[in-house]
Amino acid sequence: MQTSRPRPDRRPRIGLPVRLTSSSNPDPRVAAANGLFGYIEDLLREGGGEPVLLTAAAMADGGAAAALASLDGVVLPGGGDLDPGLYGEAPADACYDVNHEQDRLDAAVARHAIDAGLPLLGICRGHQLLNVLYGGTLLQDMAPGAVAHREPAPAHGAGPWAWHEVEVLAGSKVAALYGAGSGAVSVKIASGHHQAVARVGGPLLVTAVAGDGTVEALEDPDRWVASVQWHPEALELPAAERLAPFRAFIDVCRTGS
Repeated sequence: MQTSRPRPDRRPRIGLPVRLTSSSNPDPRVAAANGLFGYIEDLLREGGGEPVLLTAAAMADGGAAAALASLDGVVLPGGGDLDPGLYGEAPADACYDVNHEQDRLDAAVARHAIDAGLPLLGICRGHQLLNVLYGGTLLQDMAPGAVAHREPAPAHGAGPWAWHEVEVLAGSKVAALYGAGSGAVSVKIASGHHQAVARVGGPLLVTAVAGDGTVEALEDPDRWVASVQWHPEALELPAAERLAPFRAFIDVCRTGS
């Protein structure tokens, strides 16, 4: 495994695999996910980084190593559902925007970033993808339970989110992103997912759960790889709360640890 080198003399370059389904898709969730992708770009710039868009063409034909060579970190953003075939299941009717090319792009970016020792942060779909790449599985459609994880009919002005608290494990990478240092932190999260981690993959550690047991954060104990099921980029959050975890991740990418 290669390791990322600290580059304090410039803005850290953060790779983002592009979204491949057009916002003109009739499913409004696609346009919403593409909008969130834009928010992540903005927050990475505001936090002191330089987002670098990674395309399928750039990652093809042995170009992955070159595409990632100048990067200091990677963010895997949200989007449509993964192909359940990736974890050995047939797709349920509730799956949406399953895009095989998107799966290939995101998986290639994630695998090469891990191999290169780059800090890697997964968000929502990115969280689920990391779990699958580490050998885990997903719940394809969550049944209603004690905690609301998505808002089916948001009130006017309330946004598309269900809101609830999660307690993030003391000393974890995600706790550090939220300024907790070595302590635990309670985070009010913007939740909008219908899928979740089922079997946790390989060596990954669960570092946050919802009140109903839903896995909300994961990390690799041996490298800087972490993920969250929620959306820290949600526009409805206070500006400082939106920016803080991205700025902290950029600091990780700047120092390499």
